[in-house]
Amino acid sequence: MASEAPNAGLPILYEGLEPISTEKHGKLKIDRVDAGKVLAKVHAVPVTVEEFHLLQRNFPVIFSAGESPVPLALMGLHEGVNAFVDDNGKLTDDYLYLPAYVRRYPFMLARLNEQSEELSLCYDPTSGALGSKGEPLFDKDGKASEQTTKILKFCEQFEQAAQRTGAFMKELMDMDLLMGGEVSVQPEGMDKPFIYRGFQMINEEKLRELSGDKLRKMNQNGMLPVIMAHLFSLGQIREVFARQVDLGKGPKEIVELKKARDKATENA
Repeated sequence: MASEAPNAGLPILYEGLEPISTEKHGKLKIDRVDAGKVLAKVHAVPVTVEEFHLLQRNFPVIFSAGESPVPLALMGLHEGVNAFVDDNGKLTDDYLYLPAYVRRYPFMLARLNEQSEELSLCYDPTSGALGSKGEPLFDKDGKASEQTTKILKFCEQFEQAAQRTGAFMKELMDMDLLMGGEVSVQPEGMDKPFIYRGFQMINEEKLRELSGDKLRKMNQNGMLPVIMAHLFSLGQIREVFARQVDLGKGPKEIVELKKARDKATENA
């Protein structure tokens, strides 16, 4: 989840990355970006450990596959499908908790070159966030405006949370607590279940086998509550599946079955 340089592979959501400067952006203003439109074609976003207990209410929190996994909030079960955004690009729930990664967009801190230790405030120029409407980006004297200062502080807090999340993931890897995940969803009326793989999850058997000293340490340093929030959140996978079906974005066969049932109910 570490920030990457503008010329490197772009993080999720970002289609471009440009350093903010008074020379180029001095007269521009900050406009609000519609989160629904940003998330419409994204099915998972990175999250930080501090958010697990909030995210578990709506999203499954899983870990990406590969040797360097990161925690992700799963918003859809199929690539490019978000079960929390309707066909008009609007969030289906006004009170939905959005991960800090989403709320940070289109801004982020990034190193302008690999040799530099300094992080610079950048933004996605394709977002339409900077223009002639909204709060000023800079004051008349060229200093960061109050709104820009708030954005910068939020991005700094996110970077700190990302570092803590990286330390959490290292601990999980060192203890070998991750395993390949698999979830089966059996909709009513279907002969076979839908199987979802391609992610990682906590190995509960290995967790139970940990010594009391290790479990006590994990509880004291805050790891255990985070792990439990992850495990509880997995039950939301079936809810996300149901949301996709209700929005007509689920597997074709189950969507067609739902349409047939709805039509039969209307004709009854």
